[in-house]
Amino acid sequence: MNLLFDRSRLRHYNKKNFKEAIGLPKIAYAQMKVVAGHPDANTKKILQFIDESRSKGADMVIFPELAVPGRMVGENFWAQPFLLECISCGKEIIAASKSITVAFGNVHVKDPKDSDSPIYNSIFFAKNRKLLCEPLCKEWLILDEEKYFYHSGCPPLPISIKLGRKNYSVGIIMGRYYSRYSAQKDFYINFLAEPFCQSSRYQKDYGFKYKVNFPIIYVGCVGIQNTGKTIYTFDGANAVFNSRGEIVQYAEPFADCLNIIEFDEIDEIPALEIPEVSETEKIYRAISYGVKTFLEQIGMSKVVIGVSGGIDSAVAAAIYTKVLGAENVVLVNMPSVFNSATTKNLSEQLAKNLGCKYYVVPIQESVDWTVKQLEERGIAVSSFVKENIQARDRSSRILAAIAASLGGGFTCNANKAESTVGYATLYGDEAGFLSALADLWKFQVYNLARYLNEKIFCREVIPQGIIDIVPSAELSTAQNVDEGKGDPLKYPYHDYLFRAFAEDNQTPEDILRWYANGELEKNIGCEVGLVEKYFPTSEDFIADLERWWKQFNGMGVAKRIQSPPILAVTNSPYGGRAESQNGVHFTEKYFELKRKLTGTC
Repeated sequence: MNLLFDRSRLRHYNKKNFKEAIGLPKIAYAQMKVVAGHPDANTKKILQFIDESRSKGADMVIFPELAVPGRMVGENFWAQPFLLECISCGKEIIAASKSITVAFGNVHVKDPKDSDSPIYNSIFFAKNRKLLCEPLCKEWLILDEEKYFYHSGCPPLPISIKLGRKNYSVGIIMGRYYSRYSAQKDFYINFLAEPFCQSSRYQKDYGFKYKVNFPIIYVGCVGIQNTGKTIYTFDGANAVFNSRGEIVQYAEPFADCLNIIEFDEIDEIPALEIPEVSETEKIYRAISYGVKTFLEQIGMSKVVIGVSGGIDSAVAAAIYTKVLGAENVVLVNMPSVFNSATTKNLSEQLAKNLGCKYYVVPIQESVDWTVKQLEERGIAVSSFVKENIQARDRSSRILAAIAASLGGGFTCNANKAESTVGYATLYGDEAGFLSALADLWKFQVYNLARYLNEKIFCREVIPQGIIDIVPSAELSTAQNVDEGKGDPLKYPYHDYLFRAFAEDNQTPEDILRWYANGELEKNIGCEVGLVEKYFPTSEDFIADLERWWKQFNGMGVAKRIQSPPILAVTNSPYGGRAESQNGVHFTEKYFELKRKLTGTC
C-alpha cells in the first residue's frame, strides 16, 4: 500500500506532527536591550539569544541594526580600537551561527587596517559559521549617522535564505519608506531601530496599514542611548505584519525579549486588535523606563527632589517614587517669606501621600545674609537678583548638600515651556543630574499628574490642590498664589506658541501673518478665543511675541546649553536640537507686517 494515501496512518498526524514533518520554518526576532558603546556586553546578549532561538527550533534569528556597537556612541565610531572590537565581536557572532541563520546589525569597515576607511551601518547574514553574502549597507542615513557613516545610495539587494526545506527571497529595509520596495519578495525585514518619540510612527502605535503585499518583520531594540546632552529611550515595539499590512504578532514596548513566529502561517494568523494607548500613557512609559534605566546605568539609587507645592516637582516626585520606591526618595521644601502656607501644606501632603522622607529647610536667613554681604560692599541688589539668589540657594546649596550627604543626586524639574524662554535660574532650578520632564509642555505635565493618580497609583497621591493652584515660582509678592498671582507665562497659549518655535521652526513672521489672517489659534493648536482674551490689541500681542522670541533666542539658548541632560520624548528635544548663540533676528517681512497691524510708518 502507498503510505502517502494510507488514511489510517494520516489520522495519527496532528497539526504539530505535520508541521515538523514538512519542516515549516520558524523565525525568531530579538527585541534586545542594546547598551551603546559596549560591544562586548551586546555580543554576550546576542549569543544568549542565538542559543535560545536554536533550542526552540528556530531556523533564523534576527537582531536590530547596530546591535553590536549601539547607535549613539559619539566619536567612538572614529576610534580604531573600538571599531576593531566591533569587528571581532561580529566574527564571534558569525562563529555561533551553527545550524541557524543569524542576521545582525554591526559596523562594516571596508579596510580595518586603514583608519580612514569608510564605515557603514550594515546588516550581516551568517549561517554555519560563514557569511551568506557581503554586508548589506544602509541606503539612507538618519539622526546624526551621516557624521560617521557612508551610505550606499540604493536599497540593499535581496538575499536568498534557506529556511526549513525551502529557499526564500528576503528583502532588506533599513528605513521608513516602504514605497521603494515594490518588487515581490517572500518577506521583508525592517532593521530600522529608532528612538521612541511622542509623534509615533507606524511601528510605535501599530497604525501601519499599507497593503504592501508581502509580510514584514520589524526588528528594533530597547534600552536608552544618549548624545551626551540628550537621553533617548528605545521602545523596540517589534512586530510582524502580514501581506495585508495587519499586525499578527508583536512584542510589548520596552521589554527585553525574544519572539518566534512560524513564517508560513503569517497570512493565516488572525490580525491582532492592538489596545489603544493614549499619548499620556506613552509618555509615562517612556519617562518611567528612561528614568529607571538611566539610574541603573549611572549607579544612582537615591534621589533628592525639591518640592514647591507646584505641579512639576509633584509629578517628578511621583515618577521617581514609583521607579525607586519611597524609601529612596527624599522630598525637600525650602520656603522663604514669599512661600504661602497653601503651597507648604500641599508639599507636606504630597510627601505623606507618597510615603517619602520629608524635610523643611527654610532659606530666608541665608538669603538675607547673602544680600547683606553684598550691600555692605556697596553692591546694589535688585528684587530680581534676590529672586535668583533664592533659587540658587535652594539648589546649589541645600539640595546639592543633601544629595551628596545621602550619596545620591538631585533632580531638575523644569518643563519645556520654561526651558524655551529661560524661565529658570541658572545654577538654581536649572540645576540637577537629569531633567526628566524637560521635553514636556506644561499641559502635558498636568495630563501626566492626572494619569499618575488615576492609573498608576490608583489614588490621589498628587493632591488636587496642586493641580488646581495657579503655577507660580513664589519668589516675590508679585507671585502670591493666594491672590491668584503666578508665572508670567499664560500656559494655555504660550505652550502652543513656544511649541511652534521649538518643534515646528516657526518664526515671528509666520506667527504674525497667522494672527493677521485670524488663523493663529488653528495653526498652533491652542483653544480658540485665547488670543483675544489675553491680548486685547495688536500692540499687546506683538509686545508679548517679541518678548518671548527674544528670550527664546537670547538668554534661553545660553541657559539650555548649560542645562542638565534631558530625557527626550519628541523628535525636537533641547539638546538634540541644533542651536547657536547668534542673537535675535526678525525678518524684514515681519517688520512690514508689524507696521500694517499697528498703523506705524
